[in-house]
Amino acid sequence: MTRISALLISSALGLPAFAETPGIEKDELTLGFIKLTDMAPLAIAREKGFFEDEGLYVTLEAQSNWKVLLDRVISGELDGAHMLAGQPIAATIGYGTRGAVVTPFSMDLNGNAITVSNAVWEAMKPHVAMEGGKPAHPISASALKPVVEAYAAAGTPFNLGMVFPVSTHNYELRYWLAAGGINPGFYSSTDVSGQIGGDVLISVTPPPQMPATMEAGTILGYSVGEPWNQAAVAKRIGVPVITDHDIWKNNPEKVFGLTAEFVEANPQTTLALTKALIRAAIWLDEGDNANRAEAVGILARAEYVGADAAVIANSMTGTFEYEAGDTRPAPDFNVFFRHNATFPYYSDAVWFLTQMRRWGQITEAQPDAWYDETAKAVYRPDLYRLAAEALIAEGHATPGMFDVDADGYRAPVADFIDGAAYDGKAPNAYIDSLTIGLKGDQTVAGGEIIN
Repeated sequence: MTRISALLISSALGLPAFAETPGIEKDELTLGFIKLTDMAPLAIAREKGFFEDEGLYVTLEAQSNWKVLLDRVISGELDGAHMLAGQPIAATIGYGTRGAVVTPFSMDLNGNAITVSNAVWEAMKPHVAMEGGKPAHPISASALKPVVEAYAAAGTPFNLGMVFPVSTHNYELRYWLAAGGINPGFYSSTDVSGQIGGDVLISVTPPPQMPATMEAGTILGYSVGEPWNQAAVAKRIGVPVITDHDIWKNNPEKVFGLTAEFVEANPQTTLALTKALIRAAIWLDEGDNANRAEAVGILARAEYVGADAAVIANSMTGTFEYEAGDTRPAPDFNVFFRHNATFPYYSDAVWFLTQMRRWGQITEAQPDAWYDETAKAVYRPDLYRLAAEALIAEGHATPGMFDVDADGYRAPVADFIDGAAYDGKAPNAYIDSLTIGLKGDQTVAGGEIIN
């Protein structure tokens, strides 16, 4: 596993006040985002002047949902955006909205959780191991299985929410459920509900609407990013039962997406954007998260996340609250630069593709080479390296801050809740090792898995 050297405080580096990237093709930009804590690099790059340092004048514009955001990037109405990591990949392979979208920058690690309603939590608790009078974490979905079975016996659907079909949230929710013996359902070429054969019914709800939708009883739980899990705790309507850090330690989350056409037409603008975002990520994590309190104040503004600062701080400043009053240390719940968080690894892209195949969004088996080629069409570590080298040359960073695998793949890991081993260079072997999901040449047709 690679690591990043200890960050240096920027003021100690004697940085120049202004280091505009030369030859910028387009200096006035509009970038999109969804109101989530992990849009922070965009807000910080704007508020701390990192965009302006590069000669960019950026407007940040909140979008109503992930589909609208993606469509507006592809159409050119937005120059780029905070995106679900699966969106550029899905667009490139033509699942949903088709378009050539690339990423030179990964925005964060971790940052999501799965929350259930109070009633579901009370039904789960008898099946949850206890330590010192409190639930032992991580909590397996095996504790939810008897609850789902009870709903099924009563003829009541068990509805869950996630933010988008190709979101990390969808795949994390499915991974957790499957690891606990619950079938989350499949997709097919003719049924894109994702509910084929499922023990639960998973559907889309926009992130800011999650708490209200659960409070209304439309869904019984959800997988979402912050601050919308902590909002359920604050409103006393639900309990986060597991974070994504406990489903897959230091998992990739959002990316910054641009069309391939924009990157080709505006290489220096792309370089400037990537430099500014890397600087924002460094600022967010430096000094052992010393700047997080200031970041919380910025994110709480209506034009950014627009949630109560105390709720944002619950997960942004090194802790996470489960049941009301059960606050636990979570120093890596939100990671923006540590652990090579900003590097767009091919292996991260491949993992998302494996989950698309596992649940039927990719309808037919593909060779390992296809996964590699697809990842390299979307993730652009070459652009990231150019930005990192420029920041080092300018004195905004040091070589020790960047310690990444030269071939663009992370070393194999087994940091999953079920202990499965993942090697991005062997995606089919990984898919076949997972207990629930398509394997080999299996497809979904007529509501059944066909061998």
